[in-house]
Amino acid sequence: MINKWITIDDVQVDNFKIFDMHRVKRKSRDTGREGDFVYLNSAHWVNIIPITKAGNIVLIKQYRHGTDDITIEIPGGLVEHKEFPRLAGERECTEETGYFSPENAEYLGETLPNPAFLNNICYSYVWRNVELKYEQNLDRHEEIMVFEKSFAEVKDLINEGKINHSLVLNAFFYYFLKYGF
Repeated sequence: MINKWITIDDVQVDNFKIFDMHRVKRKSRDTGREGDFVYLNSAHWVNIIPITKAGNIVLIKQYRHGTDDITIEIPGGLVEHKEFPRLAGERECTEETGYFSPENAEYLGETLPNPAFLNNICYSYVWRNVELKYEQNLDRHEEIMVFEKSFAEVKDLINEGKINHSLVLNAFFYYFLKYGF
């Protein structure tokens, strides 16, 4: 049996806008060993698979600073304080793409992005019957290209490694697990 460790001390080291860095001292209940660890305290994240009335998936391309490359993704972002994840997903989709649906997005699943050092959850949704209704409303440093692909084309992009963002792949995993390939 593995037991949860005891937190002896937890200090915020710095704030980096999208997360706070913490240094924590913990003690194993099983062995008594103590250690210093670092974790990132972040708001929860959300991503959403928008599906048009014609049955296409709305995708985005954007530059990512972490990899210094352009990625193919689905809309997503931070869940604001006290915001319900479904509403955050719908908001992010509308802001990033201009696509909207009067229907509520459907919950697909949730993922721990990297529990080794992150303490947040990424929620995944699918939003059906979206239509282009609005102009993009991007954050100051966002540059996003919007395009549509069929499910078959999305599967090809995944198989070819062109869609390789782990949280995007998780959203598609949940979707295909629930609705088939």
